[in-house]
Amino acid sequence: MLIKFTKMHGLGNDFVVLDALTHPVPLSPEQVRRIADRHFGVGCDQVLLVEPPRLPDTDFYYRIFNADGGEVEQCGNGARCFMRYVRDRGLTTKTEVRVGTRGGVIVPRLEDDGRVTVNMGVPEFEPARVPFDAPARAVVYALDVDGRRVEVSVLSMGNPHAVQLVADIERAPVATEGPLIERHPRFPQRVNAGYMQTVSRRRILLRVHERGAGETLACGTGACAAVAAGISRGLLDLEVTVTTRGGDLGISWAGEGRPVMMTGPAVTVFEGEIEI
Repeated sequence: MLIKFTKMHGLGNDFVVLDALTHPVPLSPEQVRRIADRHFGVGCDQVLLVEPPRLPDTDFYYRIFNADGGEVEQCGNGARCFMRYVRDRGLTTKTEVRVGTRGGVIVPRLEDDGRVTVNMGVPEFEPARVPFDAPARAVVYALDVDGRRVEVSVLSMGNPHAVQLVADIERAPVATEGPLIERHPRFPQRVNAGYMQTVSRRRILLRVHERGAGETLACGTGACAAVAAGISRGLLDLEVTVTTRGGDLGISWAGEGRPVMMTGPAVTVFEGEIEI
């Protein structure tokens, strides 16, 4: 099957975007892995499918597949690229759309400067809804990771996150410990492992080991989760700049019961066709 694609990225977190609005694009996990392979395919962290809306009050639906072929609930950098994609291809004339995902409805908005702001929804801290195995909600939980005690904040931004504070982001054990946290038995659907260094109350440094993708240059939902966790712990102000290895995101959260807002760039790299 020969399919057309668009390669995009948000702060280096890169995507292959496929248009499935008029014709379904059935993808097996093996085909996703082939597309995502940086040697034998196009190469990306995630594959995004643009589909017709499934709910009457939405404009589109989009599906997200990690590089390992697994489908996931949410992707913040992908949401920004989604907005630029549907606008640049003339699939909508709106500057703000409602988009259904497995993790719920998101609302991306194209700003005058070309960046995209996304209403990422309300963070979920109840353990059962993350999901996370814990008897009751807490601000910080202790995990036993390979015999070492690790303290994490746990929440969902449509997908699960475990965020921990580190003193030095460059020395954070993202590559070694991240995969262990991702598959920790207390997270039945696995988890994204975030490492956050606070620079000030208005700026943090962040690295994230993503489920099924490994460390990426940026993680939009990870940035939202880190800021929400930091605000909940009294460490951050309500508006924060999150510096990732791919660049900066602006994250704001007004507190419990309110949605997290994320602003950042979305860039088209090239278009092409691939046989899968």
